[in-house]
Amino acid sequence: MKRIILLFLAGAFACQGTRADWQAGVAAMDITPSSPVPLAGYGGKTRLPSRVEHRIWLKALAVSTGSGKPHVLVTADLVGLSPRMVEEIAARAKKLHGIQREQLILNYSHNHSCPVTADVLWLYYDLSKDEEKARNEYTEKVYQAYAVVIGKALANLAPAKLSFGQGLAGFAVNRRRSRPGGRSLPGPVDHDVPVLAVRDIQTNTPRAIVFGYSCHTTALSGSTINGDYAGYAQIDLEKRHPGALALFVQNCGGDANPLPRLMTNDGPQALALAASYGKTLAEGVAQALAGTMTELEGSLQTAMGQTDLALQAGKTAGQLRAELPRSSGLAKRATQHLLRQWENGEPPGAVPYPVQVWSFGPKLTLFALTGETVVDYSLRLKREHGFETTWVAGYNNDLLSYVPSRRVLGEGGYEGTEGMLEYGHRGPYMPDVEERIIRLANQLAARVKP
Repeated sequence: MKRIILLFLAGAFACQGTRADWQAGVAAMDITPSSPVPLAGYGGKTRLPSRVEHRIWLKALAVSTGSGKPHVLVTADLVGLSPRMVEEIAARAKKLHGIQREQLILNYSHNHSCPVTADVLWLYYDLSKDEEKARNEYTEKVYQAYAVVIGKALANLAPAKLSFGQGLAGFAVNRRRSRPGGRSLPGPVDHDVPVLAVRDIQTNTPRAIVFGYSCHTTALSGSTINGDYAGYAQIDLEKRHPGALALFVQNCGGDANPLPRLMTNDGPQALALAASYGKTLAEGVAQALAGTMTELEGSLQTAMGQTDLALQAGKTAGQLRAELPRSSGLAKRATQHLLRQWENGEPPGAVPYPVQVWSFGPKLTLFALTGETVVDYSLRLKREHGFETTWVAGYNNDLLSYVPSRRVLGEGGYEGTEGMLEYGHRGPYMPDVEERIIRLANQLAARVKP
């Protein structure tokens, strides 16, 4: 399948000159559940929350230039979104606020200490009827919160100054090379901390601090509700800058973990470790804010497109039937799902893959990729478009799968091949997966960059 679809091209253009006439609005909505909902992110035995360590949020930044259309970035302390959730959130944004799909970026931190929602990672969980009811009721509250937070951010649009800089934080480690036997083959990481500062036009004080990092939010794995290291970082920054809203954007952390980590609990030691990573990340942001940031000039121009990622055939029906008696839990549910695909005559097919690009003028281009992208995508796009002016975010749109680079696909392993099973895909992606995504990203960038 060689089809690449350029779906949308939308722009908001400055009225005159090179300095952007920025308008920005921010808002937050608390999405901490008020009653027990099973926790997300890890397969196996259902985890029920024991307490709230700190609250979890949706946060929105609305941006426009001149008389152009406002665009909205929403960040979430959630593990992910499903296609059905993306469609519902986008439909409500359009109906209630006139925001078209191409004007909306939906990023999630991939937090593993939040409630289960809708059909995200649907093969992971074996929920009772009561647990399913709690999940569905919570999901509806999340839908409502998305609609409200987008509306509030749009209502708060006001003149602003935008600037961009980058800090550094070093706790992300490539988890594919961090175990015994892999020390001689260190894997790539991206320790950059991109920072978009939204400041009051009169006082120059921050109204919003948008920052990113390429690392799984898996410092914690117990039974408390929290935002993991990304939540701690946001809390730290909002204490340092009273009145400002801190928004975390998950970048290309598909093959990175915060290390060291305490895997089996969220006791005092694990919480202290997660908080220390949050403080380290917040300090990287703070140093960027205190340094020489680049004021953004020009106009906001955005584009969205879609390509198809073809799948390999994967295991045969015979292989799956042979494995079924030896499997249990998540593996058993996934094997049964794949067998049904064979029995129904469904071909391996392809996975729709959207990409969004926002240009804030010549000094910042934001690439918003879909799913659990590995670090190679960030490093490659920054190498091709400029390390000082490029921000690459993964974990947008639906949590469709791990998205391996050609390197990771060739190496195999969890992020390359094995992890496709838990997402309900019969086989891994074809070897051209990286080139298809990069080609589309470059085509969209060529249409929006000045």
